[in-house]
Amino acid sequence: MSAPTKNAKLLAWVAEIEKMCTPDQVVWCNGSTEEYDSLMAEMVASGMAIKLNEQKRPNSFAFNSDPSDVARVENRTYIASVKKEDAGPTNNWIDPAELKKTMTELYKGCMKGRTMYVIPFSMGPIGSPISKNAIEITDSPYVVCNMHIMTRVSTKVLELIDATDEFIPCLHSVGAPLEPGQKDARWPCAPIEKKYIAHFTDENLIWSFGSGYGGNALLGKKCLALRIASNMARHEGWMAEHMLILRFTNPQGKKFHIAAAFPSACGKTNLAMLQSTVPGWKVETIGDDIAWMKPGADGRLYAINPEAGFFGVAPGTAEYSNPMALASCAKDTIFTNVVVTEDKDVWWEDMGVECAGGTDWKNNPWTPDMKDADGKKIKGAHPNSRFTARAANCPVICEDWENPAGVPIDIFVFGGRRTTTMPLVHEAFDFNQGVYMGATAASEPTAAALDVKQSLRFDPFAMTPFIGYHAGDYMQHWFDMGETLGNKAPRCFYVNWFRKDENGKWLWPGFGDNSRVLKWMCDRVEGKVEARETPIGLMPIDGDLTLDGLNIPAEDWAELMKVDVTLFKKTLEDAKEYLGKFGDKLPAKMTEQMAALEARLG
Repeated sequence: MSAPTKNAKLLAWVAEIEKMCTPDQVVWCNGSTEEYDSLMAEMVASGMAIKLNEQKRPNSFAFNSDPSDVARVENRTYIASVKKEDAGPTNNWIDPAELKKTMTELYKGCMKGRTMYVIPFSMGPIGSPISKNAIEITDSPYVVCNMHIMTRVSTKVLELIDATDEFIPCLHSVGAPLEPGQKDARWPCAPIEKKYIAHFTDENLIWSFGSGYGGNALLGKKCLALRIASNMARHEGWMAEHMLILRFTNPQGKKFHIAAAFPSACGKTNLAMLQSTVPGWKVETIGDDIAWMKPGADGRLYAINPEAGFFGVAPGTAEYSNPMALASCAKDTIFTNVVVTEDKDVWWEDMGVECAGGTDWKNNPWTPDMKDADGKKIKGAHPNSRFTARAANCPVICEDWENPAGVPIDIFVFGGRRTTTMPLVHEAFDFNQGVYMGATAASEPTAAALDVKQSLRFDPFAMTPFIGYHAGDYMQHWFDMGETLGNKAPRCFYVNWFRKDENGKWLWPGFGDNSRVLKWMCDRVEGKVEARETPIGLMPIDGDLTLDGLNIPAEDWAELMKVDVTLFKKTLEDAKEYLGKFGDKLPAKMTEQMAALEARLG
């Protein structure tokens, strides 16, 4: 087909990739419903996709990945900056010239027997001053359909590229060429040793080979929206963060916008779609995973959700935990590695409903009573099984979620999973201390974690696997943004929903009741309540954080809000040890914050 663009740079790049990868044909995508339906019909006919029950789950499909291709592969993910020091200690660095040579060999002829799709997409509302235009080339129709949901795929993007001559090139292949007459796999991919997810940060280029799954293949997601964008943001004076965005509106109609960063398993999606238990206060979702934020004309920080969909973890998503996420995938959804029930609906562990059986994530017959050789229950859905759902289908999506100007951020929230030490909530004295709080966000390791001997697992700003450059420079960029924003900078808070008593009982109910903590933050921003000063920051005065209707004994509340100086000193020592690995790239302001905290702890 003829190309729907006259942009010489783009046409030259597409021609270069076609020559290298030798597909049978090239198709330029337009983002239309007809295109999506046609590709899905082809995948159903080939056996790659399972069409779900139209009455129970309209316009929805299920896929089973190859068992070797089920998650992001961090050890095969590279930052290929020219200088090794620019990648820093949190990234896998590889020489860009060497990597291009290796990957070019893999790409040669890799699309033989397949169609090469050229996907023009925008991260963020098309034409927004905060958005970026990009092109993903792929040989996977599964990727095309997921990109339809997760990004804005449109020929309008080509018009913007024609006008600006700017786009971010993203190349992807499943790495499984087909010989004439060869039957395709249900889920084509390459063996693990041939998988590469590469970010050439000096030229804003992404190359991915060998995996068809999630963030390895949907290159608008973590690759572009965080690793490449974080590096672009540093140079261009904005922020690309692993943060949810929500609007919290009080009974008088005043709107507050909150961006929050939590490591995995800390309730990020649940908070983004929270059902408030505070009378008259309402939560609306703007984004559940990524925030791009830029200073506006009034000096405040404005945020957009660069994505158009949710790529959510299925297990644990239930009516009791996150009814809005469940409702979001009631129709028009792609499910990957879940159970397909006998009546062609979907199911996963902790969904809160019964399942008689069906086929498991490997597409094998499965019933809930099946056990392995050791007598353990065999799970039907993979722990990292996913739903790709349209944000527009979320019942609590905010009317401004696609506002090209973004929404003004009032509050930053950081947190981690701590059974001790960290109180329910505290506020930073100022923005610089807030940066320290975000940079030292930590969780206690689980038994499944590889670093179980470590006392704490630090995850600065929940960005460890996603910072596209040196983490020390990244922390400095946060301080620089604070200087730029001055007194217009968002207020910073730290939360911990996971405190337990000595018997292992949760001290805080969590879920919808987390809205009570958000209300206190909004009251602080509005100057409605004072706070008490502690060595770690500002904390609620008893009675200011609404507990009406909750059965929290006074001793539990005291434990939830306790600042144990001895335990905090230990956390500070752990933080010093962790931050030590950034060497002379650790910002001086971080060292100052540690010294000030140490002095306050006495």
